[in-house]
This record gives sequence, structure tokens and C-alpha cells, in this order.
Amino acid sequence: MAELRFVRLGFGEEAVDYQEAWQKQREVHAARFEDTVPDTCLLVEHPPVYTAGRRTADSERPLDGTPVIDVDRGGKITWHGPGQLVGYPIQKLPRPVDVVAHVRRLEEALIRTAAEFGVETTRVEGRSGVWVLGDPVEERPAIGELSLDFDPRLQDEEFDARLNGPEYAPSNAGQRREDRKLAAIGIRVAKGVTMHGFSFNVNPDNTWFDRIVPCGIRDAGVTSLAYELGRDITIAEVLPVVEKHLRDILENAAPAPRVVERPASGPADAPDGAPTDAVATA
Repeated sequence: MAELRFVRLGFGEEAVDYQEAWQKQREVHAARFEDTVPDTCLLVEHPPVYTAGRRTADSERPLDGTPVIDVDRGGKITWHGPGQLVGYPIQKLPRPVDVVAHVRRLEEALIRTAAEFGVETTRVEGRSGVWVLGDPVEERPAIGELSLDFDPRLQDEEFDARLNGPEYAPSNAGQRREDRKLAAIGIRVAKGVTMHGFSFNVNPDNTWFDRIVPCGIRDAGVTSLAYELGRDITIAEVLPVVEKHLRDILENAAPAPRVVERPASGPADAPDGAPTDAVATA
């Protein structure tokens, strides 16, 4: 793959409004499709904002009517804000695009980043993103003095953690020693070029996630690099490490087109039907 260009849009007091960054993505995406710019990764910090991917259910949105921006990426609802490093890799990939392989490359770069700071992370089957694994269920502390076998988040379809205080809050998953997400991924691929990307929790106020059902997952939570390390850490410290691992993974990858299985009885030149616009979830 060609060299990857990084563009730092703004952090801290110069954090960039989500809508403004989204428009910048569109501009770079169009330019990349026309081959007037190289593969580009926009890196940014946003003021607080909730964004909802295409599969977000009404029951996962804030109960208090907090505004949510509906976007064209995959995945469900999440939060962006201070203390979170957001990356938008805009890359041209061979068609038909292997969306899952692209997501796995982003995960790998973030797993390596966390490892460099001493935090062990992994993937969780069926749940993309980067995770810190919790203790085995039988070793976790009981919630509300009840056995985890009776965890209402799993047993009661009408149970809503957003209404039940800190015991079930996503931000307290670490205290409950549950699986918790350190980085989320949600992308879109249009005309063979990727958009959107990842959010990596460095040192945010994770209670923002308690107003929603993050990524639509009710039986796990969220975490941050600062929480897992037990000390403060800044985006400025993490930024060059993320860039290093993204560059290493994305520049050295050899993306291949998605393998399309053709019907055995079909003609040899049958179209593969691959979509020109695809999304992947976080």
C-alpha cells in the first residue's frame, strides 16, 4: 500500500466540531477517489457529541433527549468527546472491498498501541473493536448482591441499565470486572474508499456513555487507557504511538479484494454483485 499521510485536525482547546470533521472527511474522500491526494488518516478530538450508526435502535439513544447526530457509518450509537482520540483513515482499497479485513487492521494497530503502554487487549468474537477482558463470570463480584446468573441485563428484555444507576452503568464495567471496550470501530466504504474509523479512549469522562447503550451492547461496558493504567495519560502521549502502529500496519499491508464465491451453475463471467457502498460495525 502507498504511503499513509496523517493530518492532525485539532485537539484540546482546538478540538473540532463533529460536523466540521465529517465534512472534511467527505472532501478528502472525494479527492482520494480522484487520486488527487494519497491515503490519508485524519486524527482529531471532538467536543462532546453522540453519533448513531445505521443500526441504532431507539431504545439505545439518550433518554433525556440529548441530541444525536445520525451518520452513514456502520455500527450503533457511541459518544465522542474530550480525552478520546478519533481517527478517520481514508484509503482506497481493491474492489470488491474486504471490509472485515480493513476493520481487523485497525484493531491490530490499536491493540499494539495499548500494548506499548502496558495494557493487554484483544478482540471479542462477534464484537469488533478493542477489548480489555474481564474476569470469568464465576469470579466477578455480584451485582446488587445477586448472583450474576440473575443479571437482569441478560434475563429481562425490558431492563434498562440507563434507569438503574451506577451498579449497571457502562462506565463502571471495570469495577464489575466485566469485559470493557477500549476502542470502537465503525466505518463506511463508498466507491472503494473508506470513511469514518475508530475512537480510542485515552482519558475521557466515561460517564457520558451511561446515557446510552454503547454500541448496542448491554452486558459489557467501556474503559480507558487511563483507567486501566491507574494514572493520568494524555492524547499528546498516545498520538505518536497510534500513528506509528497505523503506519506500520496500513503501509505494510497488502489488501486483497474480497473473495466472491460464484454459483457453481452460473456463467463464468457472472457479475459478483459486490456493493459499491458498505458499512462495518463496531
